[in-house]
Amino acid sequence: MIEIVPFEKIYAKDFYVLNIEWLKTYFYVEPFDEEVLSKPEFYIIDKGGHIFFAKLDGEVVGTVALMPTKEDTVFELTKMAVSPNHRGYKIGQQLVTYCIDFAKEQRLERLMLYSNTKLENAIYIYRKYGFVEIPVEENSPYKRGNIKMFLDFKS
Repeated sequence: MIEIVPFEKIYAKDFYVLNIEWLKTYFYVEPFDEEVLSKPEFYIIDKGGHIFFAKLDGEVVGTVALMPTKEDTVFELTKMAVSPNHRGYKIGQQLVTYCIDFAKEQRLERLMLYSNTKLENAIYIYRKYGFVEIPVEENSPYKRGNIKMFLDFKS
């Protein structure tokens, strides 16, 4: 059974390794990625964000982050990754569900994310859980991001 746990320093390497793997597999590692993944406490935790890890039999098999945005009640769902050996077991869906429940508990108004339409499975998951596509702004922080989505909790 999958257990989802919050960030601890001992998981920082897992956060880096899981995310670098999928970035290298599907795209490339942007300088912004390297910086954030190398210093998750500085860029995410210390700024009021959260990182969660999916564990199976004590092994970290997935991760996701909720990063604060300029709006206090909006967080970015980002850096979601599942180990190649554990894909296809709905771990990504469990991480998304966990983040949605967490966001509601925190009384956030909205989750938003950037992705790429090449990641068909991820886009499918986001749509399944109610994320809606909106235009990507010209100064998007991710060069590879060609889709932006949000999930509104206010309605």
